[in-house]
Amino acid sequence: MRSGYGQFCPIAMAAEILCARWTPLLIREFLCGSTRFNDLRRGLPRMSPSLLSKRLKELETAGVIKSVQGAKGVREYNLTKAGEELRPLVMGMGIWGQRWVESGLSLDNLDPELLIWDMHRGLNIDPLPKKRLCLQFVFDDLPTAKQNYWLLADSETGVEACYADPGHDVDLYAVSNLRTMTAIWMGVDTVQNAVDDSRLVLTGTREIASLMQDWLGLSPFAQEGRMAG
Repeated sequence: MRSGYGQFCPIAMAAEILCARWTPLLIREFLCGSTRFNDLRRGLPRMSPSLLSKRLKELETAGVIKSVQGAKGVREYNLTKAGEELRPLVMGMGIWGQRWVESGLSLDNLDPELLIWDMHRGLNIDPLPKKRLCLQFVFDDLPTAKQNYWLLADSETGVEACYADPGHDVDLYAVSNLRTMTAIWMGVDTVQNAVDDSRLVLTGTREIASLMQDWLGLSPFAQEGRMAG
């Protein structure tokens, strides 16, 4: 027997599809441009692969996404028209959360891999020198094995997130604790404030360091005014 709210109300019917655990965040990943299974996992590192597969099947059955055979035989998932119409709803949830959920509560949920993944897809290449750059982020409050992450930025090929040393000369080292960098990305803190307070230490090319607030990939909700603390 199909579980659900047992109501004909369109809100109840939509909630049966959209409010299952992880589903809103999975839709967020599609809205942010992820289309492949492994990329979806990068954005949802605490979601099990089996549950991800299940949710993808559910969303495809509901007509929210469709799957296609992409390049080199890799399966890709894309939003349908129905899925794209969820954009203002899901983004509206994010705006509400940014405005009304206390920043302290948000900053209790820290994940370095998710932060680097989000930063890589929001990074603004335009202010950076027109060459391949290697940006290393060091979270010095984490265990040694989880401290180092890299972003490779290239005006021609885009931005790549690296979780192991890519072997390139580093143009900028950014050393901070994970909470500080997450707060900057969320728009709760700024690069300048963190540098002035010695919570962020930048070493490397002066031009890149001075423009960090401009090129850093901030949360799409960072500009929203906060109503909560």
